[in-house]
Amino acid sequence: MATGATPARASGDPVVDRLRAVQDLCDRGEPLESIMDAILADGLTPAERRRFDADVLAGPLGSRLDIATKRGAARRREFLTLVKPYLAGVDPRVKRDLPVARRLAFHLVDRREIDELAEGDALQKLVTAAAEPSRRVRKNMRWYADLPLQDEIPEPLYRLRRADLIPVTQIDEISWSGGRLHVTGHAYLAGLSVRSRRFNRATVVLRGPRWLPPVRMRTRRIFRPEATHGAQEVGCNYDWSGFTAELGPWPLRWRSAVRAVVRGGKRLLRRREIVQDTTTWRAEIVIWSRGARAVGLLRGPSVGRTERPAGLDLGRGWWIRPVWTSDRALQVVLQPTRAELTGVQLDGERLLVEVFLPGKEATRGHARLDGHRIAADFTPVEGGTTVVVPLAVSSLLQERDGGRLWIEPKGDPAASVMIGKARESRTVIDDREIAVLRDRRDRVSVSAHRIHPIITAVAWDDQGTLTLQGTYPGSGAAELTLKHRAGMIHAVPLEREGSRFTVRFAPAAMPRFGDTAPLSSGTWSMAVRDPAKKILPVRVDHAALDTLDEETKIRDGREYRLISTRFDVPVLSVAEHLPDDEKGAGGLYALRRGFYPAERTRELTDTTVYVAYDGRQYEGNVRAVYEERVRRGDDREHIWVVKDGAFTPPGSAELGFGPDVRPTVIRAGSREHYAALARSRYVVTNGFLPQWFRAREDQMVVQTWHGSPLKRMGNDLPHMSRDPRPPAWHRQAVEVRGWDLLLSQSPWATSVLRKAFGYRGEVLESGYPRNDVLLAPEREETAARVRARLGIARGARVVLYAPTYRDYDRKNASIRIDLAEARRVLGPGHEFLIRGHSMQAAPNVPAGLGRDVTAYPDIADLLLIADVLITDYSSVMFDFAVTSRPILLFTHDLQRYSSKRGLYLDLAAEAPGPLLSTGAEVIKALRSIDEVAAAHAERYERFQRTYAPRDDGKATRRLVDHVFVP
Repeated sequence: MATGATPARASGDPVVDRLRAVQDLCDRGEPLESIMDAILADGLTPAERRRFDADVLAGPLGSRLDIATKRGAARRREFLTLVKPYLAGVDPRVKRDLPVARRLAFHLVDRREIDELAEGDALQKLVTAAAEPSRRVRKNMRWYADLPLQDEIPEPLYRLRRADLIPVTQIDEISWSGGRLHVTGHAYLAGLSVRSRRFNRATVVLRGPRWLPPVRMRTRRIFRPEATHGAQEVGCNYDWSGFTAELGPWPLRWRSAVRAVVRGGKRLLRRREIVQDTTTWRAEIVIWSRGARAVGLLRGPSVGRTERPAGLDLGRGWWIRPVWTSDRALQVVLQPTRAELTGVQLDGERLLVEVFLPGKEATRGHARLDGHRIAADFTPVEGGTTVVVPLAVSSLLQERDGGRLWIEPKGDPAASVMIGKARESRTVIDDREIAVLRDRRDRVSVSAHRIHPIITAVAWDDQGTLTLQGTYPGSGAAELTLKHRAGMIHAVPLEREGSRFTVRFAPAAMPRFGDTAPLSSGTWSMAVRDPAKKILPVRVDHAALDTLDEETKIRDGREYRLISTRFDVPVLSVAEHLPDDEKGAGGLYALRRGFYPAERTRELTDTTVYVAYDGRQYEGNVRAVYEERVRRGDDREHIWVVKDGAFTPPGSAELGFGPDVRPTVIRAGSREHYAALARSRYVVTNGFLPQWFRAREDQMVVQTWHGSPLKRMGNDLPHMSRDPRPPAWHRQAVEVRGWDLLLSQSPWATSVLRKAFGYRGEVLESGYPRNDVLLAPEREETAARVRARLGIARGARVVLYAPTYRDYDRKNASIRIDLAEARRVLGPGHEFLIRGHSMQAAPNVPAGLGRDVTAYPDIADLLLIADVLITDYSSVMFDFAVTSRPILLFTHDLQRYSSKRGLYLDLAAEAPGPLLSTGAEVIKALRSIDEVAAAHAERYERFQRTYAPRDDGKATRRLVDHVFVP
């Protein structure tokens, strides 16, 4: 039966295939009965059954245990009832060798009664404590897990075994110096601090095939505080977990020579010619740390240059190459060049690839490209054989993916073609190219694709401008796009001259609606949008990789780094520049458990901290309160919390109120942030504050919130009433107890907010300050400036589409309104502005049909210029109702949203506009918007009276008078 799913390819190992099937059932959320049926199915030998039981208990079944434990007594009982009989039949040795957390939990499941575990809290205590990997304790020179229930479980079960002592590793540099290989990085055992050289050793060992003796690299520990900064364990110090290891070629060469003699003898006995062979060593790290010993693979290359380590030419066609496997483990290979590329040329409808086989005389054989067998011409010459591989251009252009090129002389195993001293080639055919390139191991690959822009030079100047130069044949306007994994996109035009291009931009000052803002933290991928609006991947010229500037550039407290990752894929990495004592879990722990409590004991200062959307935006009620106080000349210190450099709050001069008041800007999560929240007399916010914040008795926390709620929230969400209460319920309860004043837009909103938050304090029903701008006397002048900033023509009708997010579909970036059809039906006099939600994937707005204003700083400006609002379940309708302009509700998933999230209003009875279920209905309503508005005028007025009765343009004044005026 067709299911529409692509079946997983069988590995040939029944244990792996069975485990994959079980994991797939778990990932799909299938019932536990189905999972247990798959686990208990026959078909495994006793040895395979032991392997499978070990993997399934440590993996998918262990994860289901954690979930069931947290979901309450009923879920625990269901799990125990189904799993306990299976566990009784598992080999005791398998259960003994599980990781310690799983070992202890399944010991309880095995030995205790179902009722006792289901109704008790033993499993919950164990699972909660086991989430902290640093819980280690040493007894009599042996290491044990520091976990609960030690009076009830035998002590030997707590002892850390091989499955618990897995080295955490990272490789920062691989290089050659003086003909010797140098590997630098750090390696430690989680939870076991490494504060000095004492009782702390590490050795890098290269293990080759079968009986070859291992190679021990000369290894020594070095000071590496970066390991502590990046660790996930609080209270652990890994400053001396760094290591550097070095090795010369000789130990590898003589071992490889011995292996070659043995393998050559075997081939001679089978009457075959001797063939030079590659020998591969896997790199392991052996750690002795404070009485514990562990062995693990050396994994984890730092992004950039470390991902593409150079090889060493030993002469006579032999190379030593450090390489990375697909699972990011380090290997070292001693490799002969059995086939070397010598040239590429286009001959009519064929691409001729010429290869030389040194020291080999062959007259027959064939080539392989990505598994396809290809006829080749073999010609013996002095010193070897020349092979010409004719590749049909038409066939290459039809292939989507490239492949590696192999030569297989008759009677010999296939030889991978190496790039050698040949130059890479790109043969352009119309708008496509056939590329013969090297990969990170210097092997030749052949591929055909659309012409790729290639970066050949990178330069940073003193002002932080990044200049990229390269080749991109063609003509017409094109632009470089920078795309964040969250969906944000910046476009920068390309300057083109013939086949060359140049692009310049300053990552710390990217244009944003007439202003500038830095790129947000994270990784930005690069592509080029060609004149036909097609997206082309950008690559780095392989010849430029060795000289590529990948050093970190610091600008305005932020770090920028251009990296070539996955060999030749350019990305721009952006991060905040943090001092060492704020990095990692250890720095965070010190701030929260040490610095912040100490600051709370100090005297309060007469300052105000402003936090809007966790510091991500300068807008809303918080902005309105700040600007009103600045307008009045309140020169007490104003502190703005800014996250990720998202904005720069203006002072009184920029606001046109005079030159005297300048705000203090602090970085979210910084030491100054902790100090400000600990000692400021006033805190004004529109959302939840950090979990570590605890309001003081003499502080005043003003919660302005960020809209009258239409969708259910807080205690009204289904999971918040679960027993036992989820962590989110307890976090909310602690937060709400610290509020001194809650701002409300209406009496209706007051009752909803009180119930949703469990709030019993003072409420001020003054209307929303952020809506004052919609009724201000100078609103027409402000609207004209906003229109000019967005480039909207005078007289154009502005349609703002501002949907909320979907908990169940956050990655969806589609717009369900056909903007092309809307443009055709409505004509060019309409401008569509698309405002995506910050918790939803960035909307995919077709170029030329609408404007993506998701990143516009303040939605109040957009409401000010909008002639029509299209929304769904967003609180923005309560704000826009102040303008008395038409509102359309595009509720295409009303039934699903109501059942999944829940709504406080019966939209069918109370919405201020029509409920529309398709994009075509929305376009039809826009076409006759005046008639639609008139038909809903009475309901609109009733909606205003009920849900925005105090929004009269003076809400900010009332709030400031209430809080800040004696």
